[in-house]
Amino acid sequence: MVFSSLPFLYCFMPLFFLGYYAVPARMRNGILLLGSLCFYAVGTWKTPGHFFLFLLSMSVDYFVGRGMEHFPQKKKALLWSGILFHVFCLGFFKYVSFVVGELSAFFTGHGLSLHILLPIGISFYTFQGLSYVIDVYRGTVAPEKNPVHFFVYLSMFPQLIAGPIVTYPEVRQELSRRTITKSDISRGLGVFIFGMGLKVLLANPIGKLWGDVTAIGFESISTPLAWMAAVAFSLQLFFDFYGYSLMAIGLGQMLGFRLPTNFDFPYLARSMTEFWRRWHITLGNWFREYVYVPLGGNRNGRSATIRNLLIVWLLTGIWHGAGYNFLLWGFVLFLLIALEKYGYGQLLHRRPVLGHLYMALLIPLTWAIFAIDDMGQLGVFFSRLFPFFGQGPWSSFRYDYLKYWHLYAPFFLVGFLFITRLPYCLLQRIHSKAALWLIRLAILASCTYFMYRGLNDPFLYFRF
Repeated sequence: MVFSSLPFLYCFMPLFFLGYYAVPARMRNGILLLGSLCFYAVGTWKTPGHFFLFLLSMSVDYFVGRGMEHFPQKKKALLWSGILFHVFCLGFFKYVSFVVGELSAFFTGHGLSLHILLPIGISFYTFQGLSYVIDVYRGTVAPEKNPVHFFVYLSMFPQLIAGPIVTYPEVRQELSRRTITKSDISRGLGVFIFGMGLKVLLANPIGKLWGDVTAIGFESISTPLAWMAAVAFSLQLFFDFYGYSLMAIGLGQMLGFRLPTNFDFPYLARSMTEFWRRWHITLGNWFREYVYVPLGGNRNGRSATIRNLLIVWLLTGIWHGAGYNFLLWGFVLFLLIALEKYGYGQLLHRRPVLGHLYMALLIPLTWAIFAIDDMGQLGVFFSRLFPFFGQGPWSSFRYDYLKYWHLYAPFFLVGFLFITRLPYCLLQRIHSKAALWLIRLAILASCTYFMYRGLNDPFLYFRF
């Protein structure tokens, strides 16, 4: 079940919140846990083993935390047992098929195809579980004694499937005591609807261009169309994930939780370093807090810092998926960030126009590496982006880009507007509640129509 679907919007959501608000405050964690487990069960009904893996994962984290409290002399062993459990589960489901296929192709010449389905949300709930056991080990937080509170933390349906990645200290107090006002409900619902609009009305339509181009074949497109497709995918990915994050934050506010911000206008960044401080903020914070800083961060000289950056960005690439393109993507990001740190980074920030042009080039290029998992096809696509390495800029249909520009120009123009702060600032200046609700109802009605017509796609980050 996804947020931008009619069953969630008109069945699960109203029934859940009706029950959630109807019970006394002391019972709401129980309702939230039950609703979250039902939400995940619906998503895994064809693979019930994934549901039980999720229950097992939460139980392991809970008992590891309690064990550290009761057996302090075994804290390190318990910590490593929790880490190894999560690494094994994530590694098995996410990477075994790829590794087995590559090894069998290398030794026999015939790739063995395994189809191990990735459990929904495993990359996200794994990182939350890891952050909890590490924080308990460090003494940053005391282990949660109430199992209902703890299971709510890990299973809360707004952020269960695709983040934001929430650490236990960020919601610890709200798990025990929270208040929900009418203003919270109204604002949360408004944020939810706006996020759904970004997903359904922007990300989905403009993403069709990338689908059209991949269906045509990269070798058959012109250079202008290749660049249009790369930009379209960049916009789709942003509005898809940003829309989901807003929907999660809005639902969290309706529940009485303040979930962390996940995006801060990343496409306005002037460097790749700044971009990754603004994009998927909770993932960046996680890697900094639990990988980069423990490795030594930037405290031990340039060589150690470069090594630590390389490890972090290769792990970031691997976290997103099993494939050589993800390793390459992570390495390219490392290389750019290291060059900015020890080379031209200050110049980009002193010359904002230069920085924005630099990022306007790099954003679609890096997302193209991210999107294309076939390394041969990735090479073909880059030969179309840079035709002086290939057979020239034109395809068999010289003016193919004009056809697609006429189809997708409105979505590009609206997309370019909504990556800036302008529309959000204008919305904040509307003080009339009636006007705000008219806008929200118009977005909701439009999304409902598109979903009814089947013009909706799963969230891109569900695959990670």
